[in-house]
Amino acid sequence: MIEIESLTEADAANELMRLAKAIAHHNKLYHAEDSPEISDADYDALVRRNNAIEAAFPHLIRADSPNRLVGAAVEASPLAKITHAQRMMSLDNAFADEDVAEFVARVRRFLNLPEDAQVALTAEDKIDGLSCSLRYERGKLVQAATRGDGSVGEDVTANVRTIADIPQELNGAVPDVFEIRGEVYMAKADFAALNARLLAEADDPEKARQFANPRNAAAGSLRQKDASVTASRPLRFLAHGWGEVSDLPETTQFAMMQRIAAWGVPVSPLVKRLENVAEVLAHYRMIEAERAELPYDIDGVVYKVDRLDWQARLGFVAKAPRWAIAHKFPAERAQTTLEAIDIQVGRTGKLTPVGRLTPVTVGGVVVSNVTLHNRDEIGRLGVRPSDRVVVQRAGDVIPQVVENLTREEARDPYVFPDHCPVCGSEAVAEEGEVDVRCTGGLICAAQKFERLRHFVSRGALDIEGLGEKSIAEFLELGWLDKGPADIFRLHRRRDELLAREGWKEKSVDNLLAAIEAKRAPDAARLLFGLGIRHIGAVTARDLMKRLVTLPTLRTAVEQMNEMYRLEDGTRIPAPANYFEIDGVGTAVNEALRDFFHEPHNRALWDDLLSEVSPPPYVVETRDSEVSGMTVVFTGKLETMSRDEAKAQAEALGAKAAGSVSAKTDLVVAGPGAGSKLKQAAALGIRVIDEAEWAKIVAAAG
Repeated sequence: MIEIESLTEADAANELMRLAKAIAHHNKLYHAEDSPEISDADYDALVRRNNAIEAAFPHLIRADSPNRLVGAAVEASPLAKITHAQRMMSLDNAFADEDVAEFVARVRRFLNLPEDAQVALTAEDKIDGLSCSLRYERGKLVQAATRGDGSVGEDVTANVRTIADIPQELNGAVPDVFEIRGEVYMAKADFAALNARLLAEADDPEKARQFANPRNAAAGSLRQKDASVTASRPLRFLAHGWGEVSDLPETTQFAMMQRIAAWGVPVSPLVKRLENVAEVLAHYRMIEAERAELPYDIDGVVYKVDRLDWQARLGFVAKAPRWAIAHKFPAERAQTTLEAIDIQVGRTGKLTPVGRLTPVTVGGVVVSNVTLHNRDEIGRLGVRPSDRVVVQRAGDVIPQVVENLTREEARDPYVFPDHCPVCGSEAVAEEGEVDVRCTGGLICAAQKFERLRHFVSRGALDIEGLGEKSIAEFLELGWLDKGPADIFRLHRRRDELLAREGWKEKSVDNLLAAIEAKRAPDAARLLFGLGIRHIGAVTARDLMKRLVTLPTLRTAVEQMNEMYRLEDGTRIPAPANYFEIDGVGTAVNEALRDFFHEPHNRALWDDLLSEVSPPPYVVETRDSEVSGMTVVFTGKLETMSRDEAKAQAEALGAKAAGSVSAKTDLVVAGPGAGSKLKQAAALGIRVIDEAEWAKIVAAAG
């Protein structure tokens, strides 16, 4: 990693872009999907690196800077959305005692207090749960929402009403409006009991759903469309603050937390008012020592300026209050032996190495498996089976290897596979990427379900009635073993399907009719449906506009393979402009070459085209006021996806571009539009909103 002092401005801009993308990806996995890929410590390291670069190059701070974002957007959630009356914030982190002392010093400087002025703090354990806001009006619970992106969360009111810790009505005299904020969590013992129950209730123990940790279990249990599922899960709640209020009956943080407890809402028993940094750090050490014995998972201690009038003066930065900070715990570590390295193939083809360990207790939890992330991480650590390693649980999420104690011992290095262990197809890493992926696609059993689900999805072939449940059933029966072409042979199994539980004559005939209706599918949709890496809906349309038919596409790719192969068979990169299509460059070219290089994929392609006959791809356009223009869409589109917007532009005779330039004629800007909107203003380009764009589409018929 390049030292900050050695970064050029171009290096800094590029790294900030990569960090923003990576942090947003991990935010989504943690906050929206409850399936983190990396530990808290690794995530914190990304954020610290981002912050250091931003501090050194403040003029390069991006609109999507991680310091401006909280949590993750919830637009994909099936739950209704709630806009928070007062934004739910995040917290800045401290990792050392010196960071805590500096936090208090910053408070003094901001408030213009003497250096020896006492700044009392409240301290409480930082529980690892799901942030939730409870809105009480005249003492009665009327609404509950998750944090979401801080501004908009998910409506979990019905689910929260099933949690025994949360009162439906507060005790005593309360303000007319009071939003109590805290964490929904699952106790360690309850988590273990839940996993045991799910295992016992499963018809097939190997397929039983098991939650990875209490935080995931709590988040998954609260985010249920059916509140009865939430009611069956042992969820708890601890309050740590408040949002919108009509009145604050106390003048300090500590007194307010006592008041909330008196109203009947649980508050951590470890909340304490402390007079100085020495007392704060002593409380931190005490909680750290008792951490393993606590009934719930925590990952640090939160400090808040106790005086509420000082909190009001201190205010907030982009995503966090100036008056609070989270003092994170260091990762817990232990030594053990790496017994084996297994390769798991994900639903998108990613090969992930998993270390099998001699079981060891780390932070009160027995760890027997550890993620090794990717090929580069194995190389960095130099790990091989039989190595002694140091394992840590950072943030109580995913165990990881942090040190190889026997690296110098003379043994052959581990060789990462170059073929998929599931289907035998080639496994490759694209230039500039660390992940190795199976190229088998639809023929790979590990990927087949996800690929078929994508193939029949709305953006691809859009086969009505063929949903996830049916695909899973047909795969288990072996009816889709040869890939998507088998979908078009399901009519041969009509009698078998009618004999299965849950299938009636009408539903079977409707499904088969929907399949038959796609015998002449749109070529671009079919190409997109194959799930070839980097071939999104827009790229598929661009390719088909240029090449017209799918056989022509295959011929062009095979010609490209011949043109850019050395005499010894070595493949060299094709030029980015091979197809002479804007936006279709080297990554797309290499993905197509990888696909058609694999014999299994060529066989799948031929099999599919023996069942379907896509007509030549012709884009029908109609005259409109944007015909011949270049249009750029930016910001969040609320009534359509970005792909739908670009398709509309093409249908109106316009060109949809990805960036603003002097050639841009029109910018359609949704909420959150950033640099592109500024660039359009600087260039004097016409800007409209989504509603105006809808009028243009409607006017064109």
